[in-house]
Amino acid sequence: MTVEGAPPGAAAELVGGHRVRRTSMAMADGRELLYFDDSPGYVDGTATRETRDTRDLPPVATTSTMRFDVLTGEWVALAAHRMDRTFKPPADLCPLCPTRPGRPAGEVPADDYDVVVFENRFPSYAGAGGPAATAPATHLDGEELWVTRPAVGRCEVICFTADHDASVASLPVSRVRTVVEAWADRTAALSALAGVGQVFPFENRGEEIGVTLQHPHGQIYAYPEPAPRLAQYLGRAAAHRAATGGNLLADVLAAERRAGTRVVLAGERWTAYVPAAARWPVEVHLAPHRDVPDLAALDGPERDELAVVYRELLRRLDRYFPEVETLPYIAGWHQAPVGAERDLGRLHLQAFSILRSPNKLKYLAGSESGAGAWVNDTTPERIAERLRAVAS
Repeated sequence: MTVEGAPPGAAAELVGGHRVRRTSMAMADGRELLYFDDSPGYVDGTATRETRDTRDLPPVATTSTMRFDVLTGEWVALAAHRMDRTFKPPADLCPLCPTRPGRPAGEVPADDYDVVVFENRFPSYAGAGGPAATAPATHLDGEELWVTRPAVGRCEVICFTADHDASVASLPVSRVRTVVEAWADRTAALSALAGVGQVFPFENRGEEIGVTLQHPHGQIYAYPEPAPRLAQYLGRAAAHRAATGGNLLADVLAAERRAGTRVVLAGERWTAYVPAAARWPVEVHLAPHRDVPDLAALDGPERDELAVVYRELLRRLDRYFPEVETLPYIAGWHQAPVGAERDLGRLHLQAFSILRSPNKLKYLAGSESGAGAWVNDTTPERIAERLRAVAS
């Protein structure tokens, strides 16, 4: 539904049962930016966000290619232009903060926002929906072993709040609900682009993880095909279906709920549990009770409850180690692939930390990085016990 009074050059509409106004605009270099507003005035169209990006920016130029690793059967993306991306700027120069007097203009032209999504200025993948999506593969050095092709896809940044010092766990449930709506919206939009095989929303938090911008934000990657982790899962899910007729992730969730020993949070529509073979010293999965392929397929009540349980889960992670104020973590949404084998997929979140104690990291050394043989430093049952103990 189009909202009256949309700013010139911007397309605005209401999305979802949770009232969110989405406004789309073009940035100075042609990238797309979308505001997702839930605040009074903005959501009903009587107020608008700034939609003019006044910076003088050259067009985004990417050099991303992919090469096929014949030893593993995986594609490796090469994105040398990302060496020049923004690296740990001071807070007063943060490019993700709103544009306000006295500070340089950043990526968001408005002086405030609720949730905002925009195309990454330094994307690992680019060109989805365009001619690159159908570009033929070639051979490096004329050798048939070494297949190369454009790294087609799309990389977006999602800022969860305008507050530089906040976190998802500190937001009100209503704002987390808007984040859920933005994830669902972008999942649907990116899945529809030619050349996209998987959409993966995720958040990296903490310098220990490798975060170079401290503003609370995540990313949404649209890969050209299922990434290695999803591809591995699809193979296991296909074998499980052939043997049992069931959906692997649905059966895993059912087994965890029956056992109960690793369940840490149970709602009417969602359950969080530590997987029986958890790899990380802190790890938890969150899955809907209903079989759904992705975030876009969630209904209103499922999205409402997700906002509550997801925030609670992140708050528990922050309380996991009493000596650590904010736990470094990665939280990623594994969704069904686009196209082939979609029926094998099932939505679930994986959140984990590389911190194995307040002052010690889980290093991926010889066994994990070299041989791919994982060794955990604790047990899933201990992780689950701790996550239950720090409930709100």
